[in-house]
Amino acid sequence: MCYEVVVIGGGPSGLMAAIAAAEQNAKTLLIDKGNKLGKKLAISGGGRCNVTNRLPEEEVIRNIPGNGKFLYSAFSTFNNFDIIDYFEGLNVPLKEEDHGRMFPLSNKAQDVVNALLNRLAELHVDIRKNTKVEAIHYGQKQHEIILTDGEKIKTNTVIIAAGGTSVPHTGSTGDAYPWAKKAGHTVTTLYPTEVPLTSNEPFIKEKRLQGLSLRDAAISVYNEKDKKIITHQMDMLFTHFGVSGPAILRCSQYVVKLFLSGLKKVKMTIDAKPLLTQNELEIGITNLINNNPKKTIKNILKGQVPERYLDFILEQAKINVDTNGANISRENILDIVNNIKNFTFYVHGNLSIEKAFVTGGGISIKEVVPNTMQSKLMHGLYFCGEVLDIHGYTGGYNITAALVTGRVAGMHAAWEGISH
Repeated sequence: MCYEVVVIGGGPSGLMAAIAAAEQNAKTLLIDKGNKLGKKLAISGGGRCNVTNRLPEEEVIRNIPGNGKFLYSAFSTFNNFDIIDYFEGLNVPLKEEDHGRMFPLSNKAQDVVNALLNRLAELHVDIRKNTKVEAIHYGQKQHEIILTDGEKIKTNTVIIAAGGTSVPHTGSTGDAYPWAKKAGHTVTTLYPTEVPLTSNEPFIKEKRLQGLSLRDAAISVYNEKDKKIITHQMDMLFTHFGVSGPAILRCSQYVVKLFLSGLKKVKMTIDAKPLLTQNELEIGITNLINNNPKKTIKNILKGQVPERYLDFILEQAKINVDTNGANISRENILDIVNNIKNFTFYVHGNLSIEKAFVTGGGISIKEVVPNTMQSKLMHGLYFCGEVLDIHGYTGGYNITAALVTGRVAGMHAAWEGISH
């Protein structure tokens, strides 16, 4: 049996690649080692599947800090707005939430997966589940996929869509990197991104703030020269091991890179009131205290930040929660303001790449043609999805990159496979 296109990997990019190839009338086979296709898609967005993002294309690419600019060419063929139209066309209506995130109206990720599976069935794509690829033998004219049971499958083109190494229970276990290296490709250093951070600070070790969320806080990361390198304003969460939540996940890749460069601890700051300047907050708190001299400082500041965080901040500023407003000095006020606007702590590590949402690093994009996803080093070889050295923030950006690169790889592999 000889195929025109074989896609290895049944995640978002692989599913989209197989569909795109079959839509061009290529004889297509999709191979996946798991018992279910679209596993990562089914658990993404907390089981709701953040399909893409409705922000302007420029913004979407800006939110893919790991080589997002490489996607400009692919976006000219198929972009985030095309993804929305595509799913609507498959009878999966979408709705927009905060920050442009697009979800299925049903709030069910499985609806997205089922729509893709139904499309594969309509197009008569051959599907082999529970099938592991042992190796790829690259030939002069055709390639040969060797399965672990010894079976050999001939194909004109191969699309590698086998994912990175994060969330391994969905099948992303780094299988694709040796196949790419065999074709002469470089695999850049792999590291976790969108990953919770660990801290040895006493307040973390004592679980003082465990389970506490700060809404819309501005979190900053500093390099070894104490220069601020990134700030993200979103929700954050204190955990039993450190910090997590959207703002932390977005900052994490910058922290991980500092650890990779040899730093043992990384400075971070929390601004719990980012919409006010230091001066505005100081004036506001001073007025509250002057107007309520008989109230305790805790009651005066109630509602400024969550109660547990307020207790913690007052303790950091060495102020008893029961002190009356009349007994609060200007120095006390400055300490409170500084702790609300600029609470400093250190992180000392991160959870493993298996616990990360996204893999940083991968097949070097310098060796891939940006408008076709074809290998520059091997005929009939294409890459798409997280196996590439492309990574974005959470918020629909990684799935967008996967679907876009999958679509483009599938179309071009089909044209090459058919014209063979």
